[in-house]
Amino acid sequence: MRIYLDVCCLSRPFDDRGQDRVRLESEAVLTIISHAQTSNWRLLTSAVVDIEISKIPDADKKQKIVMLSTVLQQSIAVDNNIEKRAFELEKMGFKPFDAMHIACAEKGKADILLTTDDNFIRKALHTKDALKITVKNPVICLMEVLKK
Repeated sequence: MRIYLDVCCLSRPFDDRGQDRVRLESEAVLTIISHAQTSNWRLLTSAVVDIEISKIPDADKKQKIVMLSTVLQQSIAVDNNIEKRAFELEKMGFKPFDAMHIACAEKGKADILLTTDDNFIRKALHTKDALKITVKNPVICLMEVLKK
């Protein structure tokens, strides 16, 4: 399985775990990363992830996310086709970074793009026929994969 993690996912293990949801999503992200190191799961990234991480204002959190992102196994290069696709996605209402993540995940032939951003997931569900990828929360994804 090819999995593209957005920056929300990579950040989640370093968020305040005082909320049940944050704790569950943190564990799901870490479990997915662990499975990728011991199974045939492949974690994808892109220059878009690097750019978004570079914009994190908290230097300590940014450093932790950079270190965690080193487990990502394949980087998708941004090209004109990705930029064109992202522009199409923005016209559908996706935020610029979200559009770029989708375009990169599609180019990398990811099976799924994971995010903890509810608005991103909702938008992807409403436009799923126009997408070549599924966008889900890591907890939902992990539950579905593990029950198979």
